[in-house]
Amino acid sequence: MPPTSPRRLSLQQIVEGQRRAAFVGRRAELDLYRRNFTLPPEDPRHRFVFHVRGNAGVGKTSLVREWREAAVEFGAVTASVDESADSVPDVLAAFAAQFAEQGYPLKALDRLLDTYRSALHETAGRLAADNEAPPGGMSAGEPSVGALAAAQAGLIAAGAIPVVGALAGGIDPAVLARSASGLRTVFGGRARQQEEARLLAEPVRVLTPVFVAEIDRVADVVPWIALFLDTYERTAPQLDRWVADLLTAGRYGDLPANLVLTLAGQRRLDPVHWGDRSRLVADVPLGPFTEAESRQLLHGRGVVAETVVREVLRLSGGLPVLVSTLAANPGAAGEANATAVERFLAGESDPVRRAAALACALPRRFDEDLVAVAVAAPKDGPYAVPELYDWLHELPFVAERHSGRSRYHAVVRAPMLRLQRTGSPQRWKAGHDRLAEAFAARRDAAGEGVDPERLWADQPWRRAALEVLYHRLCARPRAALPEALRAGIALCDQRPSRARHWAQTLAEAGEDADDAVLREWGHDLLAAITDHGPRPTAALGLLLTRAELTDRDRAAALVVRAWDRFRAGELDAALSDHGRAIAVDPRSERAHQGRAVILRALGRYEEALADLDRAEEIAPAWAWAVRERGETYRRMGRLEEALAVLDRAHALDPSDAVPLGSRGLVRHALGRHEDALDDFDRAIALWPEYAWALVRRSRVRTALGDPVGALADLDRAEELAPGRAGTEGERGEVYRATGRYEEAVACYDRALVLDPHYAWAHGSRALALEALGRLTEARADLDRALELDPAYAWAREQRERLEAAGEP
Repeated sequence: MPPTSPRRLSLQQIVEGQRRAAFVGRRAELDLYRRNFTLPPEDPRHRFVFHVRGNAGVGKTSLVREWREAAVEFGAVTASVDESADSVPDVLAAFAAQFAEQGYPLKALDRLLDTYRSALHETAGRLAADNEAPPGGMSAGEPSVGALAAAQAGLIAAGAIPVVGALAGGIDPAVLARSASGLRTVFGGRARQQEEARLLAEPVRVLTPVFVAEIDRVADVVPWIALFLDTYERTAPQLDRWVADLLTAGRYGDLPANLVLTLAGQRRLDPVHWGDRSRLVADVPLGPFTEAESRQLLHGRGVVAETVVREVLRLSGGLPVLVSTLAANPGAAGEANATAVERFLAGESDPVRRAAALACALPRRFDEDLVAVAVAAPKDGPYAVPELYDWLHELPFVAERHSGRSRYHAVVRAPMLRLQRTGSPQRWKAGHDRLAEAFAARRDAAGEGVDPERLWADQPWRRAALEVLYHRLCARPRAALPEALRAGIALCDQRPSRARHWAQTLAEAGEDADDAVLREWGHDLLAAITDHGPRPTAALGLLLTRAELTDRDRAAALVVRAWDRFRAGELDAALSDHGRAIAVDPRSERAHQGRAVILRALGRYEEALADLDRAEEIAPAWAWAVRERGETYRRMGRLEEALAVLDRAHALDPSDAVPLGSRGLVRHALGRHEDALDDFDRAIALWPEYAWALVRRSRVRTALGDPVGALADLDRAEELAPGRAGTEGERGEVYRATGRYEEAVACYDRALVLDPHYAWAHGSRALALEALGRLTEARADLDRALELDPAYAWAREQRERLEAAGEP
């Protein structure tokens, strides 16, 4: 047999080998990292955390890449993330994917992440649909203000859900804490058990121990695990506390001793989080290349003429990215006054390519379509856009090549922007205008079919919208600022957890357009958002105290802040903000409607109706206000009036399933079971995943003597929304109505495991226990129901009935 040929190297392996061979400098830093793998974890010289820091362009990313390769040489499983993963779930998902690629899947973590992602995807829709209280005849009453505040504050502060527009001015927040179990009510469609509800409200606390346990399992079979967080200066506001807590004994579990963590950012680690952990950290500050290192790189690239070398050293200041760029295009030796930008492109004499390289610095990230927009290339020009796009990716300062989100290194992009802004202000504005129009088209396309109240919660739409703002601000900072501030109000309304990206956009536009006012706005908003976490209160306060907003904008900001305060349990402040909004803009229908919802949750129905009167006077065709009036009448027991109003709400928006579901419940309460069934049938036809309506239709089918259909509805609801206490409670009602009392008690038992504070289930279980002759237990259940909800009139009547009958 012929000898076996050695395995061929791939093209990528050859290119990577050449790149590593060309890496120069940083020998001390490389040796420090390598030496750490030769020291056992028990050795006091061993370090578990490396923190490489330095200014942009100093070569942190390149060094981290070399460190990762060094870790692989020592047998490590490695994973790396940058600013694209700016939340703990994102980081864990990226780590898990990279572990799986290396043959070490983190299966338990992957399953939990799948559950988490699926839940978040469906949460907004469930919030919009789940606008109902327990059944009227057996109602446990409205949730207490304390339960409401606890549920909402926990959810929003955790940043676990998008705050959709309906929540910030449309959907009654009281529904979120129904049955005194806000977390399970909001996420009932996904929370199979209490632990899953906690996953949705506290993802960091639930996901992290699973991640720690998984990597500990991998650590048993590999020599080392090396994790890397690059561009940490951008993600530290979201991740720093979590990363530090990972190293705290007992916080998330025991990390394996053969784990080495690397952070790469511009600033020192925050002493608040890292002060008592500094002994674990190897601090690795990076400065510019020494002259010897710069010369080594230049000589390796064939740049040996001393006059040219000295000019490169002068222009680059030793920054590795500039040394590398100028080494590729050293230019003529005698151009002593050449600018850095000219040096970047000095090796390219073609004016079309030079112009394209400059123009493509305007977008923060670019793809082939944006290259066409930036360069305004004519169809019959000397270069086709695909050719220019490919050529750009040959430039040494272009990062994330061919990713669809390519970008220039910041150190190179900044002088290119400055050159264009100062050299031709008119061309600067025209370029940004073209890019703003292109992103506006992308934004509008992404918004097709998306609820206007949820646009900022939709990532593709939000990403394009922020780029529109960036380019309009760069073109005309002062003229575009009001639009940008209004966008911030809307973003704080719908997705406050992403407000940092909006503030960052303002800050970057201020730097790039060299506008002091815009720069100050961005920096101050970033500070407010960083200091106050996911709550938008501080950022909205800045807008209200310093922005030159219209009265309509000011009222909108006050309404958004009111809802944030209401979710945090700050009820007086929330009502005050709604009142101020109405004083500023008496024609703000959302302010009137929002105040009505808060008043209704407090049981102040007449005041709520007065506000709804005004909201409907201002916006007679606003279906949401009409529907809220119908819901208010229903809760007041004014069922005939509720029916008429819900008829009108349905007429205003026949495509909305929710008014049909609410009207079905009213008709059921009026004894019009066939009509109620028709409403629920139509609602479910419009929205087949309408689990709330399926549960209520089961109640109607039970009343019509169709227990088989009722149980089928509950099976489907359970499939759509597993582990929901209300579904189990309704199943118990079907069994109780058909005399299957033991099965009914078992269902109520399961419901109370899911929600121990479910007063309605205690009351209903009491009747099933009574039918089984277990009277002492029945009385105890009624006592517990009244303890949970002293206003539970039905339970009080049942207890009085038992007492009147002489039962113990």
